[in-house]
Amino acid sequence: MAKGLTKRQVEILEYLKNAQRKTGITPSTRELQHYFGFASQTAAMSHLRALERKGVIQRLPGKARAVAFPDELDREVIVDVPIYGRIAAGFGDDTPPEKEGCLTIDIRSLGIQRSTQTFALKVRGESMIEAHICDGDMVVMEIRPARHGDIVAALIDGETTLKRYMVAGGQPFLHAENKNFPDLIPAQELIIQGVMVALLRKSA
Repeated sequence: MAKGLTKRQVEILEYLKNAQRKTGITPSTRELQHYFGFASQTAAMSHLRALERKGVIQRLPGKARAVAFPDELDREVIVDVPIYGRIAAGFGDDTPPEKEGCLTIDIRSLGIQRSTQTFALKVRGESMIEAHICDGDMVVMEIRPARHGDIVAALIDGETTLKRYMVAGGQPFLHAENKNFPDLIPAQELIIQGVMVALLRKSA
């Protein structure tokens, strides 16, 4: 067993790595407790501290739920992305976004460049379910101009929404990935606030 790890420590290490590769974020101690059936979050934390003492993980100061793996990762790929509230994946929402903390992610696992300007939004609604974007998901958005077919956070006639950006006959509009929702055609303005570059779903 590598680096003197116990069988359980190897299992926890692989769980952490697999979860981070899949979602871009590290499981919480509560999720760790639930997955392995530990009696408490304290027990889960004890295992993390043991892995840290053995040098196979690094818990990054000031970054909630951030774990780096020295044998795989460079500290430079762990970044904080600001969360700007919720976005309607349904009909438009006229509630202005407010910052609600930060999301710590491994940008290499998500294929995001360090120089990219990003922010995160929590999805509310089901208008994008055919694009596999569900209520409660977190989307990471890049600040850049949109191209035809991009999934975007947009301000359309004063309301924000998450939709697919489409252009037909020179006319831009927003397309829902759910047959029960209509396309949105701007009456006055359509402002792209960000283009989706990653989707994060909390593991069950």
